[in-house]
Amino acid sequence: MGTQQTTSDLKVTKVDFLKSQNSVQHHTDAYETTSLVVRRGQPFLLQLTLSRELRSTDKLALHFSIGERPMKPLGTLMSLNPRSTRDLSGWHITIAKSSGTECLLSVTSAADAPVGKYGLSVKTGSNTHKPENNTVYLLFNPWCEADIVFLSNEAERNEYVLNDTGYIYVGSAYDIHGRPWNFGQFEESILDACMYLLDKSKLKMSSRRDPVIVSRAMSALVNANDENGVLLGNWSGKYENGTSPMAWIGSVAILQQYYKTKKPVGFGQCWVFSGVLTTVMRCLGIPARSVSNFNSAHDTDENLRVDVYLNEKGEKLKWMSVDSIWNFHVWNDVWMKRRDLPSGFDGWQAIDSTPQEQSQGIFQCGPCPLKAIRDGDVYLPYDSKFVYAEVNADKVYWRVTEENGRNKYIKLNVESQSIGANISTKAVGQNRREDITRQYKFPEGSSEERASMQRAISFLQPSGLVPRAGFGAIRPMSVSLDDVDGRAMVQNEVVPKSGVELAITNEKPLYPGEPIEVVITVKSTAAGSWTVALAGSCQLQSYTGKVDVNLGYIKETVKLEGKSEVRVPLKIAPDAYMKALAAAEDEEHVHVTAIAEIEGTPEKLTKEAALSFEYPPIQVQMPETAKLNKDFTCAFIFKNKLNVPLDNCKLMVEGLGIFKMATFEEGDVQPGRIIKSEVICTPTRAGEKKIVAKLTSNQVKGISVEKAITITH
Repeated sequence: MGTQQTTSDLKVTKVDFLKSQNSVQHHTDAYETTSLVVRRGQPFLLQLTLSRELRSTDKLALHFSIGERPMKPLGTLMSLNPRSTRDLSGWHITIAKSSGTECLLSVTSAADAPVGKYGLSVKTGSNTHKPENNTVYLLFNPWCEADIVFLSNEAERNEYVLNDTGYIYVGSAYDIHGRPWNFGQFEESILDACMYLLDKSKLKMSSRRDPVIVSRAMSALVNANDENGVLLGNWSGKYENGTSPMAWIGSVAILQQYYKTKKPVGFGQCWVFSGVLTTVMRCLGIPARSVSNFNSAHDTDENLRVDVYLNEKGEKLKWMSVDSIWNFHVWNDVWMKRRDLPSGFDGWQAIDSTPQEQSQGIFQCGPCPLKAIRDGDVYLPYDSKFVYAEVNADKVYWRVTEENGRNKYIKLNVESQSIGANISTKAVGQNRREDITRQYKFPEGSSEERASMQRAISFLQPSGLVPRAGFGAIRPMSVSLDDVDGRAMVQNEVVPKSGVELAITNEKPLYPGEPIEVVITVKSTAAGSWTVALAGSCQLQSYTGKVDVNLGYIKETVKLEGKSEVRVPLKIAPDAYMKALAAAEDEEHVHVTAIAEIEGTPEKLTKEAALSFEYPPIQVQMPETAKLNKDFTCAFIFKNKLNVPLDNCKLMVEGLGIFKMATFEEGDVQPGRIIKSEVICTPTRAGEKKIVAKLTSNQVKGISVEKAITITH
């Protein structure tokens, strides 16, 4: 009888994925999932329980498979035998320890294995054992030198891969503020949503090895324009059948809703697209950051020039501008080597999921090496011309007058240094803004910068291009510029000989319901006397440069003697703008444009400023530390210090690892009134955590606050 028993078939009775041990080693312990999540190119352990002791003659193999039809030649089916020499697939397996019926195996995936969900089964002779939860998620690995997303600096990995909160910078170049944003890449079902997007991308399994192809595909899938992706873009100012882009405080609610319904979520604008794309990239293991560019050019015809058309009052003509300049535009950088390009283009690459222009027939953009943008190598893939223009286009001002029923264009001024200012991202390991403009361009006016511009222009197509179809900038009717030269050329900025300069300042903060008081200063820095014809206008605009309403203008003749300055005030009463402010569903800026013409000279000066409104703060009351799994209370207090009621107030609050998102409908809040809302919090993860709150209303589109708390064991 005994002999029968000893030759009995070897069976696997249990597989332990050793989740807690492996996930700490692989920096995946924060993912809220019951399955094992590991990173490629790095060993993980599996514990097998066998029906009897393992012998040297036993056959034992692990099968890892991915995709619909796993096949060995395609690298989508790995059959790993611990006793054979290294597997051709680049995966390998060893027996770490074997005692009695327990067998500990160490598995290392290839550093260029396709990323996604793998199924595991164990074969022993003719028996196959499939564990009940047999899914293993395999991610990109910035900790592994052989992986092309390898990032050597630990502080940077903590920020760009593991940090689930951050800021997205908005406002204007004069007034930048950080909007707190919860990326939340570890929250429930976010990983599954990303896996769903990978499947939806229809990328070949071999393409899933490559972060260049994966990040390009994700830049397309985060917008809903082509393949029913995550977010619907909407710049109309009307958001009834969705959530206003102003109201989101993070990516979690968006991706969870998308994964649940498999339908695009409304609505996104650039910072929402960027926030969600950062989440998706970090979740998959590709280092990523959200990047804000101020005075961002949207150059529709690839001539590296953005034309601004003004009337005699200095007001921007809504119907004419095909190109647009956004106060800010937010996209992403992802970190990887570019083995598909000549050497020297590794590191940060720009990608953009805001649907602005089609690339290869789809709304996708990048990855484009920052070095290529800086050096003017705009022939390199992908979409480098478009990104180059966003940060480097020249701005040309035209005055449009009508003569004998035809439009006449007078070139007022060229600015070569205003586009692409203060390019910003969150600093590594600190809650502050880092200026990364130098990574995108040489210092303005430097010889390297002009050389890069000449180089870029040499690669551009000649004129005669039709503007590419797109949206984000609302398309007006096209304008025929008979007497305007449309060719790309380096525009030289005219240095005024007279030494007259313009400045625009606001005397006191802009509070909704108070008068807007702006001063245009005309200043002479040289001897001589000058007569200056000044036109100044004030408009309410959205951040995309869309004019909502003309608020007022001044026309004055100013006399300057020697070194002197004259201050010309421009004051707008609350009645002139409050209705428009409440009617617009976007966050508005007060946009001031000034034109000065110096009599007796051909000199014309232009100056613009975008000023932001200021709002009362939200106060957060909670302890500084709390214990894991022990409840505490967090209170949000807001006092309406404005002299106007805030209608239809909503407070949205979220604390990753502390409590799920909650929304409080507060109704109308009269001047002087205080509202207070409370949340009971139960921390589920240790470490420093952040609570973010945002108040929206008809008059004020978004007041946000964040507060940190340390959760201890």
